[in-house]
Amino acid sequence: MLVAAGCSSDSGSDDGGDKAASASASASPSPTVQAAAYRTLPEACGVLTKKTLKDLAPKAKSGKQGSSDDVASRASCSWSSLDNNGVKGSQFRWLNVSLLRFESDTTRGPGDKLAKEYYDKQVGEVRATPDAKSLRAEALAGTGDEATAVRYDLKKKEGTFKQQTVVARVENVVVTLDYNGAGLAGDKTPDADALMADAKKAAKEAVLSVTKANGPGAAAGSPSSAPSGKASGRPSVTPSDAASASASGKS
Repeated sequence: MLVAAGCSSDSGSDDGGDKAASASASASPSPTVQAAAYRTLPEACGVLTKKTLKDLAPKAKSGKQGSSDDVASRASCSWSSLDNNGVKGSQFRWLNVSLLRFESDTTRGPGDKLAKEYYDKQVGEVRATPDAKSLRAEALAGTGDEATAVRYDLKKKEGTFKQQTVVARVENVVVTLDYNGAGLAGDKTPDADALMADAKKAAKEAVLSVTKANGPGAAAGSPSSAPSGKASGRPSVTPSDAASASASGKS
């Protein structure tokens, strides 16, 4: 009887320790992460002023909004400009602005950190563009928290395309602006310096639109999942596609 009582006492002591340990574990605080600064994105086709659009894509009638299942996290818009219907010497321009916003995530980290990682990846992909000629890259001041401008040439059967890409990050949002031009049907090749100056101006406007859309002192809400890094902010239309559109007379 004494032995049985002793065993019963020991067993009760173990159960109490297990319960205490369980209670202690359940009382541990959940992991937290700093909220992202920006909670939304501006309407993609409205990030540039009418004057800027007229300068960069003078023959574009309107912007074409890209498809997105969540316009508060990812959005894009493109403009195509072609004079003389692509014949008798024509100037072609194609402009695309892509916006990608990252939320803070308790597993992956703060939104601005995730945006920084994507920004670095995006710049690397642009600099590694296949068949790019005379590629030059430079840091761009005064455009968000950080920005890089890349230019290069792409030679196609329709002509030489002068490509300008500006990738910028402002807080937890990455803005990618692609702008290319070509002289088709015997027209002269556009000046790359002039195209880059226009691209830089437009990129600054797009970044400013992101800031304005979130208002002064913007603060994000509760952490949630960030957009997957697999979703690229690069345009869905390439210079080759643009050339095909030019040859068919589409604007």
